[in-house]
Amino acid sequence: MNPELVVQTRAEVGEGPIWDPTTSTLLWVDITGRAVHRFDPAAGRDTALDVGVDVGAVAVRASGGVVMAAADGFRALEPDGSHRLLAAVGADDPTLRMNDGKCDRRGRFWAGTMAYDEAGPAGLGTLYRLDPDLSVHPMLRGVSISNGIDWSPDDTRMYFIDSRAQSVDVFDFDLDRGEISNRRVLVTFEPSVGLPDGMTVDADGDLWVAVWGGARVVRFAPDGTERGVVRFPVSQTSSCAFGGADLRDLYVTSAARGISASAEPTAGSLHRLRPGPQGQPPNPFAG
Repeated sequence: MNPELVVQTRAEVGEGPIWDPTTSTLLWVDITGRAVHRFDPAAGRDTALDVGVDVGAVAVRASGGVVMAAADGFRALEPDGSHRLLAAVGADDPTLRMNDGKCDRRGRFWAGTMAYDEAGPAGLGTLYRLDPDLSVHPMLRGVSISNGIDWSPDDTRMYFIDSRAQSVDVFDFDLDRGEISNRRVLVTFEPSVGLPDGMTVDADGDLWVAVWGGARVVRFAPDGTERGVVRFPVSQTSSCAFGGADLRDLYVTSAARGISASAEPTAGSLHRLRPGPQGQPPNPFAG
């Protein structure tokens, strides 16, 4: 499979792709570039909105607009570009920011924090759950770089990546209560391969994991068996999500931070491929 370059740009830290079925567009972010992108595949056009705050992830709101996991907490982004704080998270600690996140089937938005100093002390972050009533619940403490998160098609498992742990972990998941338990390691990555970063789970239950520093997305079976690797012309592959009318287009973000344009001309760009499987429909935030 040869990934197709669909948006050539120099996003500092491109991340968090999510398909918006209401507009048939792909939302994605440039975290430290403080931008929320929207790619329209029908028009072949990408627009970037400067939101003025570091933004780690976004989710479509069932009531309209977008919810952001931003540097100071969860924010509502309106269609006119204005945004307001819904729930503060770590606003009193400027050394931390929110990172990757996603909504579960009940419309709760899960997103975690990490230190700006990625090489500093480990375990300073927390994975949070934002409920539709806008209450915030710390679900997992001692996280270093809170990253990829998704659920099995039957909602009995939650997968989670703490990048510095070099692993994809799995929890038992209680959909009705929004609780996690019984954490165990599903996949371990050798440091020489890179850091596991963003992730998506397809409709068959396979995991697709972007590897930061590895120039690849790796596919795993639900039992952790590796099923295949897709190589990319950019080293900092950061996250992935299925989109398109049939949810069979896999979009992959990347980052240009620390990489010269001469070394990697398409670092920070958005790529797409059709690997065969169908993705799961994205879950909107119910608040």
